[in-house]
Amino acid sequence: MKKPGYKTTEFWLSLLAIAIGAITTSGAISNSVVLQGLGLAATALGALGYSGARAVTKAGESKADAIKAAVEKKS
Repeated sequence: MKKPGYKTTEFWLSLLAIAIGAITTSGAISNSVVLQGLGLAATALGALGYSGARAVTKAGESKADAIKAAVEKKS
């Protein structure tokens, strides 16, 4: 059974990483340019990583559903 994205652990961990990165990037923790750059990188990588992983998972589920339907159709 497919779960909505917001019900997965990966979503919440990615959201946490993005929030921490955004706070760091905003300068709320420190005005260090290095920390702000690292925060920006963490935010971007967290968002891209989650999006990519979710897309791969959804594509795999679609293929599995198609194979399952084909097998059920033959029987």
